[in-house]
Amino acid sequence: MSHQPTLTLPMQSIENGTPRAKEVLDKALKQVGFIPNMYGFMVNSPAMLDTYLFGYNQFRNESGFTPIEQEVVFLTISRENGCHYCVSAHSVIADAFSKVPTDVTDSIRNGTEIQDVKLKALNSFTKELLNTRGRPCKTQVAAFIAAGYTEVHVLSVLLAISVKVLSNYANHLFETPLDDMFKAREWHAETSCSKECATKN
Repeated sequence: MSHQPTLTLPMQSIENGTPRAKEVLDKALKQVGFIPNMYGFMVNSPAMLDTYLFGYNQFRNESGFTPIEQEVVFLTISRENGCHYCVSAHSVIADAFSKVPTDVTDSIRNGTEIQDVKLKALNSFTKELLNTRGRPCKTQVAAFIAAGYTEVHVLSVLLAISVKVLSNYANHLFETPLDDMFKAREWHAETSCSKECATKN
């Protein structure tokens, strides 16, 4: 389902961006090898994209999670937040780069149970930490640790949530169009504006 963007700021590029935007986009190009549409919109606030790039890189390099586990965390957060762009993009990354089993990626996308016990625990705890706004119940934390994780991993999930809130919410605001490379795994969620917003329209 297509929605009208909330924000109308233009997509910026290295060629037409402001000097500060160009600086951050150049950093992004060196980090990921291309400029996704998402970055072109996020860089309207260079500080936001710069923060995102830093946090994303830190999570990838220092979270203590394997590439498969990292993708489970990012996909889970993005699906819970209903982000069409990030679920699609991370599905492609999961398939092509992180080598996540397709049944695991599809389970997250579809909201069905993951069969792998440890990844299921990671998916469940990530949802718990996100949806309780950082107040998971002790039994959920205990179950997460019993599955083979640590309290430091709890903080790593929190880092991923912080990073993905920036990209997920930005994509909601801009209704970011998918890059061609992500369209094979396009995903959409049923979304609506707030009740207050709906009554005014």
